[in-house]
Amino acid sequence: MTTTAPARVGVLGGGRMGAGIAHAFVLAGSRVTVIERDDDAADAAAGRIRESLARSVDSGATAHAFPDLDSALDTGVNAELFGDCDLVVEAVPEDRRLKSEALLRAESAMPAASVLASNTSSISIDDLATSLARPNLFLGLHFFNPVPASTLVEVVVGSATDAPCVAGARDWVAAIGKTAVIVRDSPGFASSRLGVLLGLEAIRMLEEGVATAADIDAAMELGYRHPAGPLRTTDIVGLDVRLGIAQELHEKLGDRFAPPELLRSLVAKGHLGRKTGRGFYEWSQS
Repeated sequence: MTTTAPARVGVLGGGRMGAGIAHAFVLAGSRVTVIERDDDAADAAAGRIRESLARSVDSGATAHAFPDLDSALDTGVNAELFGDCDLVVEAVPEDRRLKSEALLRAESAMPAASVLASNTSSISIDDLATSLARPNLFLGLHFFNPVPASTLVEVVVGSATDAPCVAGARDWVAAIGKTAVIVRDSPGFASSRLGVLLGLEAIRMLEEGVATAADIDAAMELGYRHPAGPLRTTDIVGLDVRLGIAQELHEKLGDRFAPPELLRSLVAKGHLGRKTGRGFYEWSQS
């Protein structure tokens, strides 16, 4: 069965994740509008997306020709630009208040029959839906970092989400060349719950001196064929992101998700992983 991407897609938030989501839909043929908090952030998002698309084409990672970005990509600061979007994806930082405000802003601007999605990795879809006018057209689309290289999208179904909304989301994920896994709204969904638990235990092992970061990661890469070990993965995701998810899951699921002191300490020092140049590993900023 042939699937097609939505004709018009909005992305609220043009950081690393939002830019990656925009990248995926632009390559699939959608016209994408990215909204940021101010003009400087919008310009930075446009540059981020252009560079990402150029890298994909230059490396041969995509068979698509480089798209005409003048017709495929818009950036701005006014959510009213979402007025003709078929799908809007919220991609602001993993904070419940910020996401709730962003979702309300998007819903008020987009067509009444269009689908609204959150890229949350751990916050309950039902919780985020409580203030929305159309919870039946709201779900989670949890993309993975880096979005252009990842082949997975977790489709998170809230208790009010309509079945046709879920089916449409599954088709859209296929249209951008990724695989959807459908999960019921629950703390941490499937991927974050499993991934964070493994990552936290690896951090505790490092904290206890069981082995070095490189050897802990090698045990999972070589022994279990993980493409990257749990500590390197935490650096790639961001230690601050992992801490936020762990705190959310600790509150909902108990002490097995309690963040280790080493994780708290590194975040407090600003050692957030690849994006700051240092986490459990040293990263080149070039």
